[in-house]
Amino acid sequence: MGLTKTEIFTEEQNRLAVMLKAIAHPARIAILQEIIKSNTCICGDLVNDLGLAQPTISQHLKELKNAGLIQGTIEGVSVCYCINPPVWNELQDQLSGLFNSFSVKADCC
Repeated sequence: MGLTKTEIFTEEQNRLAVMLKAIAHPARIAILQEIIKSNTCICGDLVNDLGLAQPTISQHLKELKNAGLIQGTIEGVSVCYCINPPVWNELQDQLSGLFNSFSVKADCC
């Protein structure tokens, strides 16, 4: 059986790609910014804050949660979301490592 494309990359490279894909949409970036700005769990306030329909926000929240960037808890009839600190720190570390691995050279194209 042949290799799938993801099998030729490291687990770290695949994990970073999943997280970046999850935040590669302006609505998801806005959702993350709102959650970070609130500095607490958000329970349904995003519809009013972002001006998007509830089903649209729910789909974006699902993508962020599947990537592990946010976590949710059920409180009564609502689901509250907040940043998932260990995964957020992992993303920060991986991006810092990627950006810090580059240095500008004067003779480069």
